[in-house]
Amino acid sequence: MGFAFPAFLLLLVIIITPLIVLFYLSLTDYELGALDFRSVGLGNFQKAMSDPVFRRSLWNTVLYVSIVLPGAVGLGLLVAVLVHSRKRTRSFYEMIYFLPVTSTLIAMATVWQVLLHPRLGPINAFLRQIGIGEVAFLSDPSLALPTIAVIGIWQLVGFNMVLFLAGLSAIPKDLYEAAEIDGCANGIDRFLTITWPLLGPTTMFVIITTSITAFKVFDTVAVMTRGGPAGASEVLLYAVYLEGFQYFHTAYAAALTIIFLVFILIFSVIQTFVIDRRVHY
Repeated sequence: MGFAFPAFLLLLVIIITPLIVLFYLSLTDYELGALDFRSVGLGNFQKAMSDPVFRRSLWNTVLYVSIVLPGAVGLGLLVAVLVHSRKRTRSFYEMIYFLPVTSTLIAMATVWQVLLHPRLGPINAFLRQIGIGEVAFLSDPSLALPTIAVIGIWQLVGFNMVLFLAGLSAIPKDLYEAAEIDGCANGIDRFLTITWPLLGPTTMFVIITTSITAFKVFDTVAVMTRGGPAGASEVLLYAVYLEGFQYFHTAYAAALTIIFLVFILIFSVIQTFVIDRRVHY
């Protein structure tokens, strides 16, 4: 008990206490810099339910996750399978694919802004060369959020690749040899009958961590689009940032944060129970 007390104290100070303060603020009308405030009960939560900006940001967040989750998990698995089969060049490919994970996302968002620039960016220069013409990736309301989602996939693939590589390394090679003797010589058949089922626990972990990371998208939106154009890329955390640090509606931002945390908790629990039934340990 004595050994666990320092860890419990740290948990209390940096996680539990801020959550209690956050929940208390969400029940008030406090604004940043105000000398006094009063309790409003669940007024901030009722306001959020009828707020069109909140509903739009929630929908944009769900749409972002629906693009990033299958893309980052699927590509991470594909890259891991391809890299795992390499012998001499495996470490080189691991380093290349993992580089986006180690880079500062805000700095890389600035680089992506240059790459996607309608006039100066090399991506649009290539599109002009092949006759497609300029594409307003960040200023077109229908393209802004999918573009940011693609950048999110690019940033997460390397991390998911490392997790899948660890899962692939734990699969006994004897199973593949036995499957080949039984006539399962095709690579796709071996993947579907051996690799994919035995990667179940790893896949469940990757899906949950990728979902949580995708829901927390903020950096790329804040740097590249600032929620625009016309709110097309305004996600939930960016809406919280605007309410708390631009408009100084601290109590309302706290209520949005509580809703965000509850939403992620419910989503993760549902994912865990649904996926766990399909996992072979």
